[in-house]
Amino acid sequence: MKLFVKIAFVALMGFAVYAPLSPLAAPLRIEITEGVIEPMPIAAPKFVGRGNGAGRYANEITQVIMDDLTGSGLFREIPASAHISGIDNFDAPIQFSDWKSINAQALITGAVALNGDQITVKFRLFDVFAQSDLGEGLQFVATKGSWRRMAHKVADAVYARLTGETGYFDSRVVYISEEGPKNARQKRLAIMDYDGANNRFLTDANSIVLAPRFSPNAKEIVYTSYETGMPKVFLMNVDTLKRRSLDEQPGMTFAPRFSPDGSRVILSLTERGNTDIYIIELATGQKTRLTSGASIETAPSFSPDGSQIVFESDRGGKQQIYVMPATGGTPKRISFGKGSYGTPVWSPRGDSIAFTKISGGRFHIGVMRTDGSNERLLTASFLDEGPTWSPNGRVIMFFRETAGARGAPSLYSVDITGRNLKQVKTPNFGSDPAWSRLLK
Repeated sequence: MKLFVKIAFVALMGFAVYAPLSPLAAPLRIEITEGVIEPMPIAAPKFVGRGNGAGRYANEITQVIMDDLTGSGLFREIPASAHISGIDNFDAPIQFSDWKSINAQALITGAVALNGDQITVKFRLFDVFAQSDLGEGLQFVATKGSWRRMAHKVADAVYARLTGETGYFDSRVVYISEEGPKNARQKRLAIMDYDGANNRFLTDANSIVLAPRFSPNAKEIVYTSYETGMPKVFLMNVDTLKRRSLDEQPGMTFAPRFSPDGSRVILSLTERGNTDIYIIELATGQKTRLTSGASIETAPSFSPDGSQIVFESDRGGKQQIYVMPATGGTPKRISFGKGSYGTPVWSPRGDSIAFTKISGGRFHIGVMRTDGSNERLLTASFLDEGPTWSPNGRVIMFFRETAGARGAPSLYSVDITGRNLKQVKTPNFGSDPAWSRLLK
């Protein structure tokens, strides 16, 4: 079966959703398991430029697509120097023998056209050994300023076609940008593309900010600020920068996170020395208390269906992870390994929970099933903390801080199998990342 899907994008941020290609037409497929994966060799000759100035965009778009795919650890690029032939005409037949002889399993071809401020990107994906077209292609149309988003969307489409899973490249990360010496570090909210491009600051450095978290639509964030002298949770629109405090009552509020439908925020509130978990309705400001007692309950996170929450608590004597109904009730402890556990976050797939673990003087980022079974530690260092999931639940981003007086945090990502650990580029030091869902 062949399928052609055309996607128009006239507004700056309005990509339509394309229909998935039929799996019956996909003999070429990467099987992702917890074992060793040999990256699939793929080739992407420079996209063809059509129109004055299109060549520069074609080069950059091709490079971003390949950076996305190879950065996932699942694909290996066959360099242009090994190509026997190029693609000078997007519509010309493919000489499969040229690509088969250099062991390319998949081939991506594309064309970029400019018309005033509008840019059009077409691409096709081929199974080289089967000598077949994995669908007739896709087309994206946008303004020139959105060329990187189009490249990420092409990469997402290729990733989905070859893995059977949704991609994660057309997404954003909000994080804490840090500058200055360790004893006088300035912290600002910043937002960027998942790969570190298009970095933009959302706040100045006048107040300490912590724990930014995206709304489901990726247009708003909640975060903690010390601008009033004590920690308070604020809601901000990332485009207009308009914001408001979520709770004007006495007490400290922190560790916020949105509900899956975006209508509520769950957070910790400290009053009279007691820290418990509350839910706040954004429309009305109504607060519902979910926990009570002398222990510290914090870092709550909803399950994807909104029916449960996971959080950390020291009610058993040290930090452990608990799960309870989102309406309240008796929490169930799910962490039982050596050491202490914190910052739990539910996977968007719903089947796993990521966490920070401290054991034997080392920090780890780990994952476990929602009942606490099958615990696996993915990293180990002086300080690894603050996991956040990619939109498809395949990758975890976190921050790692180095030791000593000059120690500083940087953002890292790792596959949930523990492979492909790498640093994420940021202009300054970076901590406490939060990944958005795929953009619309």
